[in-house]
Amino acid sequence: MTAHPSPSSAPDREDGLEPDPAPPRVLITNDDGIGSRGLHVLAEAAVAAGLDVTVAAPRGQRSGSGTAMSALEAGGRLLVEERKLDGLDQVRAVAVEASPAMIVLVAAYGAFGPRPALVLSGINHGPNAGRAVLHSGTVGAAFTAESSGIPALAISVASEMPAHWDTAAQVTAQALEWFLARADRPTVANVNIPDVPPAQLKGFRSAHLADYGAVQVAVGEPGRGFIPVTFTRARPDLGDDTDIALLRQGWATVTVLHSPRESREPGYEVPAS
Repeated sequence: MTAHPSPSSAPDREDGLEPDPAPPRVLITNDDGIGSRGLHVLAEAAVAAGLDVTVAAPRGQRSGSGTAMSALEAGGRLLVEERKLDGLDQVRAVAVEASPAMIVLVAAYGAFGPRPALVLSGINHGPNAGRAVLHSGTVGAAFTAESSGIPALAISVASEMPAHWDTAAQVTAQALEWFLARADRPTVANVNIPDVPPAQLKGFRSAHLADYGAVQVAVGEPGRGFIPVTFTRARPDLGDDTDIALLRQGWATVTVLHSPRESREPGYEVPAS
């Protein structure tokens, strides 16, 4: 990828060569909160990849927030608190009273230091697959980055209580290497990882979005003052090359997404009056 480091005041090297460029600045966020194990695994992978990491994540749970812009207190104040991440003392970490999309938006305007070159979101506890990614706070943060001109990678593991973080770390490192080689334009790459032992992981491959999410909504008969709503697992009749089907087979998947943009479909033009 093409990095755009800030000017350096370091003296010229004695061998006459240009100094090594600064590593890309990366913002890491999530929707599970700054205390999430997945966030820590992602930060470790980003540091190991040689990236200049800043973590800014919600103070608490913000799952399902999509691209919601919830945050500001009276007077336009954004509440923040400096934190420490175990084993990552060199990484600045900030807990923010905001949705992940709001965190990315203000980061693009310098809220946590210079504008990031990349945004990494996750690792989410639970899958973000199919068209239901629209509602994900994890993917919503990535969409917000793309709309601000910043490439973004969203990563999720397909369990609400993951048991195989070694697999998640392995795939995250692989996904980062793949993404960094392609992050020369604003886009969103959405990665899902099966919660299986490393020996049962089939590999890492591209996938199409399923026509619905990993869960479906069932609405019951309305009662007096309420409507019963339950969530169930998606139907098993999935295309073989969709993200949900491949996850169930033991594949880690990646799908490249784009945030909302103008439609080019003909027939909807309004005649000039």
